[in-house]
Amino acid sequence: MIAPAEELAVLAADAIEALLRREPATVLGLATGSSPLKVYDELARRHEQEGLSFARARGFMLDEYVGLAADHPERYRNVIDTEIASRVDFAPGAVQGPDGLADDLPAACAAYERAIAGAGGVDVQLLGIGTDGHIAFNEPGSSLASRTRIKTLTRQTRVDNARFFDDDVDQVPTHCLTQGLGTIMDARHLVLLATGRHKAEAVHQLVEGPISAMWPATVMQMHPHATVLVDDAAASRLQLGDYYRQTFESKPGWQGL
Repeated sequence: MIAPAEELAVLAADAIEALLRREPATVLGLATGSSPLKVYDELARRHEQEGLSFARARGFMLDEYVGLAADHPERYRNVIDTEIASRVDFAPGAVQGPDGLADDLPAACAAYERAIAGAGGVDVQLLGIGTDGHIAFNEPGSSLASRTRIKTLTRQTRVDNARFFDDDVDQVPTHCLTQGLGTIMDARHLVLLATGRHKAEAVHQLVEGPISAMWPATVMQMHPHATVLVDDAAASRLQLGDYYRQTFESKPGWQGL
């Protein structure tokens, strides 16, 4: 769907609210980065002003840096707590993430996969997309069937994320734990948000390009319920942009995302 940037977060929050009100024990997939921040703001507003409750919900994070101290502000567990978990009424321990400080990282990845499966799987997974087409930290070349694992971050990803580390790329960790593309594809609904012209090529490949490990997000083309929410700038490379706008404008209100 192509809409003004300020509407995208509302559309995503609408989908999450509808699910929570229908099924309070919803399992949410929580992403970090800039893309979901306005969604979290909108969900927190609805919790505070409209009584939207997360008390029975659970959350699973997409990824985590390896080696950042437990109190580091850019440790993703802390970012998620700041941006959404502490702003609503999640129960203690309801939000989990992969353990980037574990002594045995492969075992931690396997345990995380079991935790997601034990919760019944993710109902709706929020996603952003990198300029090179990565989702979560599945960098170009990632297996389309991959599961939670250790990944080495590309130079481009570290440069892109340096803005969170005082614009110093050397402070950005070189490794992470991430849900794999296969893990993400197990979620029942994928909701990806992208804004800005710098995301236009990645969005073009995601929506209209061939499925390829070189553009990992393209695996979403095989998902039975995937929603891509973009603004005009991020949609500027789409060949069928006018058709996508027409589809959104004529979408019946009952159909949702």
